[in-house]
Amino acid sequence: MQRSKRSVVGGRIAGIVVASIVAGWSGGTAVAVAAEASWTHWFADGSLEGFKIVSGTASYEVKDGVLIGTTADGSPNTFLATAEPVGDFELTFEVLVDDALNSGVQVRSHLSKEGDPAPEGAKGNKPLPAGRLYGPQCEIAINGTAGDFWDEARRSNWWSTLTETGAIRTDAAKAAFKKGEWNAYRIVVQGDHYRSWVNEVPTADFHQPHDPEGHIGFQVHGIKQGTGPYTVRWRKVMFRELD
Repeated sequence: MQRSKRSVVGGRIAGIVVASIVAGWSGGTAVAVAAEASWTHWFADGSLEGFKIVSGTASYEVKDGVLIGTTADGSPNTFLATAEPVGDFELTFEVLVDDALNSGVQVRSHLSKEGDPAPEGAKGNKPLPAGRLYGPQCEIAINGTAGDFWDEARRSNWWSTLTETGAIRTDAAKAAFKKGEWNAYRIVVQGDHYRSWVNEVPTADFHQPHDPEGHIGFQVHGIKQGTGPYTVRWRKVMFRELD
């Protein structure tokens, strides 16, 4: 049996769910073997449909299946965010970032609206500008913080600190990200459980109940006026929803 289905995230984004059952006979006994894969390859078709640019003016394009984010002079943090929120998921990708730039991937994050109060837990208790993406962000950086989660535009702190799970930030975790190279990330979020790996090294493992669903967003960090341009590139971006 074979069936196809698109993820609820991504519109035209290429993706196939395949479920197969192979049945055979062994000594008169029926034997069934089932295998299932449900990954969506984001950006494989060169399209950004199903995503939207929010919070800043950096640019995004896809070339040969590689998502390229480029800084804009004087822009604040910019994100290419999923048009729809997601709940439980697994996301894998490889990333290459210019040394002068740091980046990240937002997970289960939220877009502020005009008139919204300050997000719960926000430092300074000040409302965010409309269209600002905020929430957990898996860090991409060369300074030893890669794979940790920052609470972007809200608590402005590391979730390893907030949840007292800093023990996972070992020397190996801090050294996992390789400067000037493509680095492999895996992010798994199920229920209130958040985990990440950088180049197969565990880099985050914590629980927090505040964000049951939200947007995924690929960040181009803001830069100072008169600097850049810098780029961050993502390839082999694979996503699947988890039950």
